[in-house]
Amino acid sequence: MDYDIKDTSLAPQGLLRIEWAEREMPVLRAIRERFAQERPLAGQRLGACLHVTTETANLVHTLQAGGAEVYLCASNPLSTQDDVAAALVTELGVPVFAICGEDNETYYRHINAVLDAQPTLTMDDGADLVTTLHQKRTELLGNLLGGTEETTTGVIRLRAMAQKGVLKYPIIAVNDANTKYLFDNRYGTGQSTLDGIIRATNLLLAGRTLVVAGYGWCGRGVALRARGLGAHVIVTEVNPLRALEAVMDGFRVLPMRKAAEEGDIFVTLTGDKNVLRSEHFEVMKDGAILANSGHFNVEIDLPALEEGAVNRRRLRPHVEEFTLRDGRRLYLLGEGRLINLAAAEGHPASVMDMSFANQALCAEYLAREAGQLAVTVHSVPQEIDEEIARLKLASLGVEIDTLTPEQEQYLASWQEGT
Repeated sequence: MDYDIKDTSLAPQGLLRIEWAEREMPVLRAIRERFAQERPLAGQRLGACLHVTTETANLVHTLQAGGAEVYLCASNPLSTQDDVAAALVTELGVPVFAICGEDNETYYRHINAVLDAQPTLTMDDGADLVTTLHQKRTELLGNLLGGTEETTTGVIRLRAMAQKGVLKYPIIAVNDANTKYLFDNRYGTGQSTLDGIIRATNLLLAGRTLVVAGYGWCGRGVALRARGLGAHVIVTEVNPLRALEAVMDGFRVLPMRKAAEEGDIFVTLTGDKNVLRSEHFEVMKDGAILANSGHFNVEIDLPALEEGAVNRRRLRPHVEEFTLRDGRRLYLLGEGRLINLAAAEGHPASVMDMSFANQALCAEYLAREAGQLAVTVHSVPQEIDEEIARLKLASLGVEIDTLTPEQEQYLASWQEGT
């Protein structure tokens, strides 16, 4: 078996951590039990570009139980948990190509190693696997039955491809499932982003001004959690509806140019580039902290930050100091990459349980509907979304009501009024 990881001797530690995460993933466990009996993915080669974490390991185990051959690479150079990668290779026999801290060249070499397996299904987190297929490995496109995408950023890229008519096989936008974004994006990102910032800096958030760039579901989560920890939260937005919602949720809303003067900590969560740039660095306080929790490391204009600095040094494992010409110091966390994975462990397993349940069930759906789906970006089928919610409620011991026949008839009719 071909693989490229840091150290296979780390496997015992990784296996214990995978087991710990599984305790919080009852929905995925239930799907795995059914998959083991029905084998809906038999004969499929699944190329996955995901964060190589304990939660992902449990997804891979489920996909294997369904009969898939899984090939895995990292979707971020800093997010790989090397002990988990080792456990996947030695205990589950998964070809893994991922090393924490790998350079850009290695990152794309690993993506191509997964593509060398000639996958029939793809599972992406940020769309780097899919875009590499379409730009560099077009000879493999004929093998593809379908794919899934985990992130907001990836869905944006894929929809742009579909709109321009260059997308060559159907993709399901797992990110847009209710059981994904309402929980993973909001509660997962909210908690794990602040976890990463605190682990990296060991700073007290209470009393500090924290600027959240972007009030999508991820931004909402960070803003809510930061307020809960005592921070004064400012939101910046370009969308008037989201800005209005932030106002009604009780947050101050400012243009970034003004927020830059007040913020102590900045977190970008937009999916766009150069959200923090020279004009903002020029007015920031001495000691301002810059972090990103959007998928790619382009939300903070790193070349501009480097160009404006006269000195640069690393103070802590995930904290880099940039001294500007006027003596002010700005602190970049996690090289501008996803701070919740660069400096912490990513989302808690209990929310990834639902996100990865979507991945597993959508892979099953794509295999079943092979050749029947239009070549575009599809929503997660409603029945999958609702089934995951039912399984999660059952695992929590929560019961809900059902409609009576009279209520069902009322909702289906129009004659009855006041």
